[in-house]
Amino acid sequence: MLLAIDIGNTNIKIGVFSGDNMLDALRLSSESRKTGDEYGRILVDLLASKGIAPQMIDGIIMCSVNPDLNYTFNHLCNYYFKKMPMIIGPGLKCGLNIKYDNPHELGSDRLVASVAGANLYGSPCIVVDYGTATTFNVVSSKKEFLGGAICPGIKTSADSLVHSAAKLPRVELVRPKEIIGRTTITNMQSGIINGYIGLTTHMVTEIKKEIGQEAKVIATGGLSELIASGKEGVIDVVDRALTLRGLNFIYKLNKK
Repeated sequence: MLLAIDIGNTNIKIGVFSGDNMLDALRLSSESRKTGDEYGRILVDLLASKGIAPQMIDGIIMCSVNPDLNYTFNHLCNYYFKKMPMIIGPGLKCGLNIKYDNPHELGSDRLVASVAGANLYGSPCIVVDYGTATTFNVVSSKKEFLGGAICPGIKTSADSLVHSAAKLPRVELVRPKEIIGRTTITNMQSGIINGYIGLTTHMVTEIKKEIGQEAKVIATGGLSELIASGKEGVIDVVDRALTLRGLNFIYKLNKK
C-alpha cells in the first residue's frame, strides 16, 4: 500500500492506495505547533480504524507547500512507518514538460494536480484548485505545464471581508437560490459564491482563447463542488482527491 500525503496551508490530505485504487482518504488541519508524535498517533489511530496497520504501508510520497510541517512529517514517516517519503521536487519525473520560467517557483501541489488532471482526464486541460488560494493550471495537448493564475481563495476572501468590514458577519459558504440577496447574509453569499463562479468562467474562457483550443476543466479542492453546482458553469469534472491521485501516479512513475 502507498501512503500519499498532501500538506497544504490549511489542511493535510492523506490517501491510501493499492495500485490505482484509493482505499481511503483522510483530512487533518495544518497546525505547525503539532509535533510529529501528535500527528503520528492521530494518523496511526485513524488508519487502524480502517483496518490499516503501519507495516502494511510499502511506500510514502509527499508534497508540501507548508515548510513548517516538512520536518514534522519526515519524522512521522520514519518513526511510525519506518519509511522515508519520496518528496515532490527537482529530480523526480512527473510526466509533464514544465514551461514555467522558473520551475523552482512552481508550487508542488499545482504540479501534482496538473499531472493527475492530464493523465486521468486527458490534455489539454485546465485544473482549477479551490484551496487557500484559487489556482488555475494549464496543461497543453503536448503535456506541457504552461502556467496559469493565482487568486485569493474563496474562504480567504470571505474571511478578509469579515475582518475588514466591522458590520459584516461571518456567513456559511452556501450558494443562495437567487442572485439578488434580500438580507446581509444572502447578499454576502451571493457576492462570494457567484463572484467566484464568474471569475472561473472568465478565466477559463480567456485561457481557452489564449491556447487556441478547447480544454477539459477539472475542479478540485474543498469548495469545488459548491462552485460547480450551477448549470451555467464551465467545470466539466469535480475530483476532490485529484492531488492524491497525482501523487500516486508520480510515485509509480519514479518507482519504476
